[in-house]
Parts: sequence; C-alpha cells; structure tokens
Amino acid sequence: MKLNVVLAESALELVPHAMWKSPPVAKDGARRGLEPSQILLDRSLHHSAMLRLADSHKRGRPDLVHVTLLDITGTPLYLDGKVKVFVQTYAGKVVELEERTRIPKNYLRFRGLMEKALSGDGGELIRVYHSTVAGLLRAIRPDIVVGLSVQGAPTTLPELGKRLAAREFPCAVIGGFPHGHFEPETLKAVGELARIDDRPLEAHVVAARLLYEVEKSAAND
Repeated sequence: MKLNVVLAESALELVPHAMWKSPPVAKDGARRGLEPSQILLDRSLHHSAMLRLADSHKRGRPDLVHVTLLDITGTPLYLDGKVKVFVQTYAGKVVELEERTRIPKNYLRFRGLMEKALSGDGGELIRVYHSTVAGLLRAIRPDIVVGLSVQGAPTTLPELGKRLAAREFPCAVIGGFPHGHFEPETLKAVGELARIDDRPLEAHVVAARLLYEVEKSAAND
C-alpha cells in the first residue's frame, strides 16, 4: 500500500504581482535582500496588503503548510516509504517531495526552501510544476480518492483508515488552507468527500490522525 496525500489549494505561494509595490512587501524584501517576486506570501507580514486580494481568507499561511508537512513526514508510515506527499497550491503549482524527504523543522529555513523551490530552484528532492487538483489526480492515478471536508458524508477515522489501507494506491485530499471550502473544480475532481468531525479541523490535525489510522489498519492486514 502506498498512500498519496494531496494538500489541495494550499496557502503556499509567492507574493502575487498585484502586491509587489505594496509597502509591507517592499519592506520585507528590502530587509531580506529579495525581490518581491521571490518572497512567500505571509499574512503575518503582509496582512494590510492582502485585504483586497481575492480569496484572501484562504491565502498567505505557509506556516500551516509547514506544520502539516512536519506532521506527515514525521510518521512511521512516511519514514517507511509508504506515503507520497504533494502540495497543490492556490496559485496552481504542485510541490512534490521525493519519498522520505524531510523538511526543515525551523520555519525560517522552510520559508527559504519554499521560496527557492517556487522560484525554480528546488534541487534534487523537491519538484515544482503547474497543475490543478484534477490534473494531479490524473497523473497519480490512485485506485480510490477521498477528500476530507466538513461538507462530506459522516464517517469515523478508523473506518476511513481501513478503507484507504485496503487499497494498493489510495489518495487522501486535505485542504491546505486556513478557512473556507474546496473550490467547485476541486470537488468535481475529488468526487467523494468524508467528514470526520462536525468542526473544521486544521490540516495538520487531519493529516496526523488519518495517517495514524491508516498505519494501524495496514499493520493489521
């Protein structure tokens, strides 16, 4: 069994062109010696410049993606090479990690790594390319796809873990954004949605708990 985990519409992107001349972005770039086009969009630094940005409530949270990746890549299932991770971003790019790749635990180092990767210098362990969720799923070709959302049909994590672990090449799609829901095109591509709690849980909580249940079920097969 190889579990594919897609963090969809993730709040991980470089500062969009419309914000390049805004004071918060210019100040951030000058402080770090970077051009605006090379900086990760970060609400904690660029909040005032993001107020008029489309879907701003879903964007500018690379820290959320960082924590989620740490939770995924620290699991025994991932370390055993049984998990493949894809970060599909709001801006329509995919950050694909090579198997067993560990990311920096320090956020500042992670930010620098992602800025380089999204600017075209991902090195040997990180591949970046353009794709929608639908295009990514066509490329992965999983034998089952389940999206995690409060809009989905109610299920329990043990039940979902068993379903995924019973397949050879399953895929779980988790929203990599802080607020809101999947876009219609993502919903169409995913098809099946599962709700594991009536409350909107953070991505890293969903990912960590799901991988634990898949790991338990796979061990019992």
